[in-house]
Amino acid sequence: MKPCLMALTLVAISSMSQAATAMSLENEAVSLTKSLKAYFSTQFLVGSAINAQQAKRTEQDTDALIIAQFNTITPENELKWERIHPKPDTYDFSLSDEYVDYGLANNMFTVGHTLVWHSQTPEWVFEDAQGKPLTRAALLARMEEHIQTVVSRYKGKIKGWDVVNEALNEDGSLRDSKWRQIIGDDFIEKAFTYAHAADPDAELYYNDYNLYKPEKSAGAARLIKSLQNKGVPVHGVGLQGHYSLTHPALNELDDALTLFASLGIESMITELDISVLPFPSEAEQGADISQDLALQKALNPYPNGLPKAQQDALSARYKEVFSVFSKHHASISRVTFWGVNDANSWRNDWPMRGRTDYPLLFDRKNQPKPAYHTLMTTPVR
Repeated sequence: MKPCLMALTLVAISSMSQAATAMSLENEAVSLTKSLKAYFSTQFLVGSAINAQQAKRTEQDTDALIIAQFNTITPENELKWERIHPKPDTYDFSLSDEYVDYGLANNMFTVGHTLVWHSQTPEWVFEDAQGKPLTRAALLARMEEHIQTVVSRYKGKIKGWDVVNEALNEDGSLRDSKWRQIIGDDFIEKAFTYAHAADPDAELYYNDYNLYKPEKSAGAARLIKSLQNKGVPVHGVGLQGHYSLTHPALNELDDALTLFASLGIESMITELDISVLPFPSEAEQGADISQDLALQKALNPYPNGLPKAQQDALSARYKEVFSVFSKHHASISRVTFWGVNDANSWRNDWPMRGRTDYPLLFDRKNQPKPAYHTLMTTPVR
């Protein structure tokens, strides 16, 4: 080939390559411009849990991503008892105020998480000044004071509260927490009653993991029915979506959503992430944060990046899970991812610290993953 012809050919090839790259970037920009919240706007809100640093807007690209993609937020830890009420006579609203202000500034449906939980609650909550267990009356008074103080502070700002979190065992029976041991089975009823008194306009939810399991969803339905029969306001159930490439079975998820819809309440997918890592056989899948196992190399197979086969599997899994959500869009009010990007997902350190997981739609640099693009082309009802 003559030099001048070769030069022209190389220029043409370069131009085509640049055009292809520009088109790829343009397509990605268009996809991001659509946004999750816009794409699923006819079905449900789409949100993310955010941490303290994100509420403070310390990372410009992450902040821009949150605002562009989501229309509802949940705090990872900023409203949990140990953070907001660390000592009997001390409340610290510094982080929770920033979180609520963030939601208000961006016109987001702001969720409160969580008022009554057996975990991340200081031991002093259940003890008197001498370190002895409180009486039923004393613990009820402490619960009411906490709920009244926190909920009333954000009245009209926080639109929905996870009032009680993870109160059930896997078989659907009540967990024998200190709340139940001291107060009795009606601690849940009392918590909802106190929250409603503090903000009569707020939506009130029961939130738990593994609610796709038939026994546990049946137990949650019994609990909610019992509250309804007593006239206790309960407006929705949060199904924590801590899933994997193989769990839950889609028919179980479908059945659970059908069951909760029959109660006349909203369902919410509250903590969605899909782990691509193998799970320790000795641990139970779910979200019990007390599990802390030793790191095993075989259970951390992708420390340097996710291979294409696993990216494709994650995309396919998100597509089929969202197909179930879309089927039930009439009763699902929101779908909230538990974290903004893979870098800040709790799945990296649970149930063993130091693993590298890829459970969300955005990678460690806030770039959309194939799973994101798959969802943005999935038909909506």
